[in-house]
Amino acid sequence: MVPKKKGNGAQVPSAQQTEEASVNHWPTQDQIRLRAYQIYLERGARAGQELDDWLRAERELQKVALFARGWNRLERRRERGSEGGN
Repeated sequence: MVPKKKGNGAQVPSAQQTEEASVNHWPTQDQIRLRAYQIYLERGARAGQELDDWLRAERELQKVALFARGWNRLERRRERGSEGGN
């Protein structure tokens, strides 16, 4: 699946790609690359901090994936609890 493009030319991950990251609990290289590019654009498209952009993107996406995993775990626990007596 191809990510959607924003007005400034940056691509936005599709819902399927975002869901894949949360299911796998680990961002893909393409997702990291895209987020690093977005960070680069946010910095004014100035070269010289590519590694910092990549590492920041990786950290951000890992946090999102971990949050999603925790959220999914809570949702499953809540669903099991509501099946028992309500």
